[in-house]
Amino acid sequence: MITRRRFLQLAGAGVLGGLAIAAYPFVEALAQPQVTRYALTPQRWTPGLHLRIAVIADIHACEPWMGVSRIEGICAQAQALEPDVVLLLGDYTTGMGLVLEQVHSADWARALGKLSAPLGIHAVLGNHDYWEDLAFQLDQSATPLALRALRDVGIRTYRNEAIRLEKNGIPFWLAGLDDQMALLPGRRFDRPRLLSIGDLDATLAQVTDDAPVVLMAHEPDIFPSVPDRIGLTLSGHTHGGQINLFGWRPWSASLGSRRFPAGQYVAGKRQLIVSRGLGCSAIPLRLGSWPEILLVELGTA
Repeated sequence: MITRRRFLQLAGAGVLGGLAIAAYPFVEALAQPQVTRYALTPQRWTPGLHLRIAVIADIHACEPWMGVSRIEGICAQAQALEPDVVLLLGDYTTGMGLVLEQVHSADWARALGKLSAPLGIHAVLGNHDYWEDLAFQLDQSATPLALRALRDVGIRTYRNEAIRLEKNGIPFWLAGLDDQMALLPGRRFDRPRLLSIGDLDATLAQVTDDAPVVLMAHEPDIFPSVPDRIGLTLSGHTHGGQINLFGWRPWSASLGSRRFPAGQYVAGKRQLIVSRGLGCSAIPLRLGSWPEILLVELGTA
């Protein structure tokens, strides 16, 4: 027979266990990122070109979930990896209503502006950077607020652009696709559906020689359309589903997010790596989708 004291002990343990289970998704959402490492040699990669890429995706700046001090800590963690180049894959703005305070674009950009690498800091924008910019939604000739903030701190930000870089005299191309879900639908905007402003053909038209190409694309949805010319595509956006129960993800940020939720994918001569990112959108919860910084080492395996 269970005594009253023992019953109360078991009941108390059950309550504490239930509270711990309920609190865990918030703990994971606020956790220090893990570093996920990949080592690969893409097709058409130049022999002797060894490249260390740190990837930061989906910050979703806001208080109390992703304040300036946390962003600065993430940047310091990425900096300690001693990358040749740092890539920022979009969604710097919050994307949530459950916040105590918004973080101004100048403040999160200033934190990112502390990053440095021999081959520079390079960025693309994400869907939330456009969705929360009413002026741009109404007039696409307006300069996006996130774009201005990044460029004000010296971070090169790509909108269907490519640039030729070199390490130790060996060239490669870095291409940045503009967002594939940028323009919201609705009568207010006179748009019947969600629209892309990404132009892969125009981006690749700027690649003028046979040096290998690394593509930054916020959403992984573009991957099935990527030609073999691009050996590696890097994406974020998915948050790994944000809720991941042993592979079951009840929510996906896009069709491509469901197909490519996180990790490495190979299709013929092409490869895709998708980051789980760092912040949250919609709700401030992560479960089975720990925040991560990527370290991608190319030409080493």
